[in-house]
Amino acid sequence: MEYKERSYRSRFSDDGRRWFCVKFLESDLWIGVDSGSYRASMEEDVYAFLVDLRRRMDAYLLMDPQYKAALTPYDAGLEAPNILKEMSRISHKTGIGPMSAVAGAVALRVADFLKEKFGVEEVIVENGGDIYASVAEDMDISVFAGQSPLSEKVGLHIPAAAFPCGICTSSGTVGPSLSLGSADAMMIVCQDVLLADSYATAMANRIKTVSDLQPVIESIQSIPEILGALAVKDDRLAVTGQYELRLFH
Repeated sequence: MEYKERSYRSRFSDDGRRWFCVKFLESDLWIGVDSGSYRASMEEDVYAFLVDLRRRMDAYLLMDPQYKAALTPYDAGLEAPNILKEMSRISHKTGIGPMSAVAGAVALRVADFLKEKFGVEEVIVENGGDIYASVAEDMDISVFAGQSPLSEKVGLHIPAAAFPCGICTSSGTVGPSLSLGSADAMMIVCQDVLLADSYATAMANRIKTVSDLQPVIESIQSIPEILGALAVKDDRLAVTGQYELRLFH
């Protein structure tokens, strides 16, 4: 089942930042920057950047359809855009296809664009549940888990010292992205947002029932790049890592 309404975004909207939305094809970005750095042209400039980025990516994918279809590590060709080469690099770490990192990769590129063009001091880019954040204060991030009674009721407390980082969520019951599991949500935090995105998919793939939660969480404990993880299936959750569990009303 696909949930298109992104009500969880309202949690970000009253934090003193300036927020705006940019959409092109499957990319649906919710972007926040510190109010002192905000410029009226940002939305138009980010849209132009996103269109160019996606068109270059899609042009390559038309020439190399196996890249997009791969469910295991796959190397981009020499002529591929660098973003696709970075996604390939990540796929060899997580053991699944490179497209598992695409949302995080796009979020990072947009954030870097805003830093370079406008010199923003703080930026958050959320792309369909996958977040790149570079901020100066603690953040509480709730997990959207579709029809689970725990959806937006639990999350992680990310301290300021952890940023910049990626906070990514994969699901087998929410959204259009391919998942081979049935997790309502698998949230992963890594310094590298591409790694967080791909690991979230890889771990969500392994959750079919509530009995899978604990073994998956235990396996995550042996991966030093994963700084925090929160898994939700039905009315159960499992958590591990450096960050405190948060409850929301």
